[in-house]
Amino acid sequence: MLSILFKDKTGELSQNQVDIILGVLDAAAKRLELNRETEMSATIVHDDEIHAINRDYRGKDRPTDVISFAINDESEGDSPIAEWPEDLPYELGDLIISLDTAKRQAEEYNHSLERELGFLACHGFLHLNGYDHIEPEDEKVMFGLQREILDAYGLKRE
Repeated sequence: MLSILFKDKTGELSQNQVDIILGVLDAAAKRLELNRETEMSATIVHDDEIHAINRDYRGKDRPTDVISFAINDESEGDSPIAEWPEDLPYELGDLIISLDTAKRQAEEYNHSLERELGFLACHGFLHLNGYDHIEPEDEKVMFGLQREILDAYGLKRE
């Protein structure tokens, strides 16, 4: 079961948009067969906040659409958590989505904001679970899985 600490720091999302984000995350967790108690956070922010996070933590001085901070990511000098204690909920990490960038991208890609928010939530969730798209073969797997999850949820790309 997936437990999500959700925060809309913009105060602009409708209940339907919140439900879509949470629903996509739940559908993705079920598709990945996360069989143990799993926790994560998801936060919706404006461009100025994600810009600062992207600059400070990723060295990229610009806003972005979604940032994932996986608890078990290896950072320089760190090693991954070898074995998570079975009696504790598994912590995936933190997902941060920029509403401003999501709005621009929805317009650019000519689909709804709801579809874009669902896509970004799914994309970030897969990153939290170790998926990446740097190498072409990894991209094929990750993007195929994204499409499968979003299509099954009813957020098909038009």
